[in-house]
Amino acid sequence: MLNRRAALLAAAAAMTATIAWGPGPAAAADPVKIGLILPMSGPFASTGRQIEAAARLYIQQHGAEVAGRPVELIVRDDTGTADLTKRLAQELVVNDRVAVLAGFGLTPLALSAAPIATQAKVPQVVMAAATATITEASPFIVRTSFTLPQATVPMAQWAAGNGMKKVVTLVSDYGPGIDAEKAFTDEFTAAGGTVDNLRVPLRNPDFSPFLQRVADAGPDALFVFVPSGVGAQFMKQFTERGLARSGIRLIGPGDVTDDDLLNDMGDVALDVVTSQHYSAAHDSPGNKSFVEAFKAANRGMRPNFMAVGGYDGMHLIYEALKTTGGASDGPALVEAMKGMAWESPRGPVSIDPETRDIVQNIYIRKVERVNGELYNVEFETIPAVKDPVKAAKK
Repeated sequence: MLNRRAALLAAAAAMTATIAWGPGPAAAADPVKIGLILPMSGPFASTGRQIEAAARLYIQQHGAEVAGRPVELIVRDDTGTADLTKRLAQELVVNDRVAVLAGFGLTPLALSAAPIATQAKVPQVVMAAATATITEASPFIVRTSFTLPQATVPMAQWAAGNGMKKVVTLVSDYGPGIDAEKAFTDEFTAAGGTVDNLRVPLRNPDFSPFLQRVADAGPDALFVFVPSGVGAQFMKQFTERGLARSGIRLIGPGDVTDDDLLNDMGDVALDVVTSQHYSAAHDSPGNKSFVEAFKAANRGMRPNFMAVGGYDGMHLIYEALKTTGGASDGPALVEAMKGMAWESPRGPVSIDPETRDIVQNIYIRKVERVNGELYNVEFETIPAVKDPVKAAKK
């Protein structure tokens, strides 16, 4: 009797071990959970809205299954608050057992989750935040957005090559703004220009006193960086202070003429020159299809550069899962992402295998009216740009 009982217990234990750890059909059908942490409310809600819409569009177009496993998107609102981002990331890893953390609308948010990605060995796909050093915070971070220096250095080169000698920079006072200020200043002064630097608070900025200082300085151009979603507020105050009529040219990375908000800015945005990796007006068949599908799925909302970061982030996750045969082991997924290349709505892109940052074209654009709407129309391309901060460290 005892021998029979022992045999039954041993058989049950073996069956339990097979169910828990074996590579059987049940395990293969487990969903791949992607935790998407975004600012869905608060001043940076535009970023969250765009990225979530793009991620859902990708799943709609490519199916809610990859490599034989269902895909489950879990969206969490961090309100743009780093402490909340960290708590949500921990809950998603521990409670929801996500295979990938993704999103991250601002640099402090991405950095707050980095230790969790490292400890849990879970890939962290940064779809928005743009400080150059973010990928150095964890070996599990891979970025599909851009870095501010990547977009800024071409702008400084263009300004220096088009007769500008004196520029004032006005940037939001946090990581990407400081990156943009330094990248522009170093490149523009190396070309013989002079630069004065101004910084404004990230949250609830009042640009008016700073714009008055710009007017008093009388530069050839004002270089401005503000996060996505804040450009309309800046443009309103730029107009009210009369700088639009003063002859001071407005230049910067493309955040200030964000496609999501551009039409609402009005004629004051016309002729503003920016440098960026994506425009809704990018002239390629792939982008035209992307814009049409995005608008159709989102009541006419135009995709911006945050949307393409989310769309390409989902592509990266799907293709990595195909490479691993559906296995969601974190180190294997990150390894599969390194060196990956594809044709994005923004143009050709790849993931630098050494830095895990995206390599992409940067376009010089000018705001023009096209068929009654305002667009960032590209007129110059700088191909295959890497993050210059990490390139300089080499």
